[in-house]
Amino acid sequence: MATKISAALQALSRDLRYEPTTKRIRAYLGAELVLDSRSAVVMWEPRRVVPCYAVPATDVDAVLSVAGPPTRDAGASPAQLPGIPFSRHSTPGTPLDVSAGGATAAGRGFELKDADLAGYVAFDPEAFTWREEEDTVLSHPRDPFHRVDIRQSSRRVKVTSDELVLAESSAPLMVFETNMAERIYLPSEDVNWDALTPTDSSTLCPYKGQASYWRLAGGPDGDVAWSYLEPLAEAGELAGYVCFYDNLVDVAELR
Repeated sequence: MATKISAALQALSRDLRYEPTTKRIRAYLGAELVLDSRSAVVMWEPRRVVPCYAVPATDVDAVLSVAGPPTRDAGASPAQLPGIPFSRHSTPGTPLDVSAGGATAAGRGFELKDADLAGYVAFDPEAFTWREEEDTVLSHPRDPFHRVDIRQSSRRVKVTSDELVLAESSAPLMVFETNMAERIYLPSEDVNWDALTPTDSSTLCPYKGQASYWRLAGGPDGDVAWSYLEPLAEAGELAGYVCFYDNLVDVAELR
């Protein structure tokens, strides 16, 4: 019987998972070095969608001390999506306070109770400044099994809100990202900028960079479009392209 790889990976999501990396991984609390490791693993707690780093305790320069008891996830939800606090653990272990340079990140470390990861400590991706070699890590570690494929397309696409045309193009970029819906990015010159107003919203993607957002001009609050103005090098093709939420406005492929 053939195996669908995505289904097999999804089945593994209920387990504690890890993958070693040969990258030099460093973390800082403010300006103070917390850890420096060439033996790190990219690690997912059960049902976690995005990973964190775990390193041997011997590679940690900060002071680690036992924090309060862990907040255990009861397993009611099938997935722990981004935004769920690091402190909500779904595997046995001991929460740790991480102290360096007079500052403390309370509960932002987690000593794992697992035979294969004995002696490893996981760290909250959001609590520290991270580097892979000399490159800054945005948001969380990159999943080594995650791809972002950007392809030029000749699909003709029209974006509207009621009768208002927001964009129309026959030269979009199609973005195919692992476990994500495909996205259509349109050239900025094909966008009706009079219909949009920039907002203060901003998000970070470890694969594409920092996104800026727009809402409908004169319309209700709520972002309807985004763009990576200065994308990471690996997603450089996205510079100058805009994507719309297809659940908030109508994104139609024309025949």
